[in-house]
Amino acid sequence: MKAIGVYEFGGPEVLQVVDLPEPQAGPGEVRIRVYAAAVSPTDVMLRTGGHAVRMPDRRPPFVPGMDAAGVIDQLGPGCGDRLHVGQRVIAMVLFVGEHGGAYAEQIVVPAASVVAAPANADFPEASTLLMNAMTARLALDTLALPADATVAVTGAAGAVGGYAVELAKADGLRVVADAAARDVELVRGFAADHVVERGPNVAARMREVVPDGVAGLVDASHQQAEVLGAIADGGTLIELRGWAGPAERGIRVLPVMVPDRITDTEALAMLSRQAENGVLTLRVAEVLPADEAAKAHRMLEAGGLRGRVVLDFS
Repeated sequence: MKAIGVYEFGGPEVLQVVDLPEPQAGPGEVRIRVYAAAVSPTDVMLRTGGHAVRMPDRRPPFVPGMDAAGVIDQLGPGCGDRLHVGQRVIAMVLFVGEHGGAYAEQIVVPAASVVAAPANADFPEASTLLMNAMTARLALDTLALPADATVAVTGAAGAVGGYAVELAKADGLRVVADAAARDVELVRGFAADHVVERGPNVAARMREVVPDGVAGLVDASHQQAEVLGAIADGGTLIELRGWAGPAERGIRVLPVMVPDRITDTEALAMLSRQAENGVLTLRVAEVLPADEAAKAHRMLEAGGLRGRVVLDFS
């Protein structure tokens, strides 16, 4: 079975085609014939060694990838009747687990992490959904704001930020988001109520829109302490890369980790339905052959993408 993995941590050049044994689905597991795998920043962290502490007993090659789309080709015992062989599905993949990540022709994942793909999306589009949308969903659920509250989103043109805006609007929240000049119309298209210029002093610009400060902020651009000024006294900052403060004025800083929801089947299925119904916008920047994974990582690290690069394993 072909996969893309690394034997040592480093730059994009360490990604290589590897031949691995065909995996077998065990009890409660599903094997998926992968057609597309999205490339995300967490994959870069694996490649560079940022996740090594989470897999001390694993041996290379390490296979990145948390997002896969494909077709079920094997069901292990105890999977129930929700899924079936031949079904088009999407899955969140825990790449630090024993089976490795999504950059492979076949993957084995817990059945709870697998849901039907949006019917109107092709495999590359479908592969861009779950990890980023679930990160946004977890951020908003952690904030737990009432429907008439105002939430701010930084990095709103990015994958997580865009989903955060769309999900917040679906939840009935008022949204203040940031965007570079070239992305203003894109972010307005996600239905943000107000769009301010991104970059230094974004907190002050958000305060001009919401003088008392926002109740919560989802920091998808990882500005951390720089955005505290946008938040009301006693409000909440959601951080996606582990930063926990210090804060000020009674503001809570809550880091969230998407693997905490990787087997939340009901929530994963809801995200798929929302994409199918047009609530969530699936965005593909480019589709590359799987053996061009190094190029995909260089594109991601260069920045400026509006959508995910996707590896084609078809």
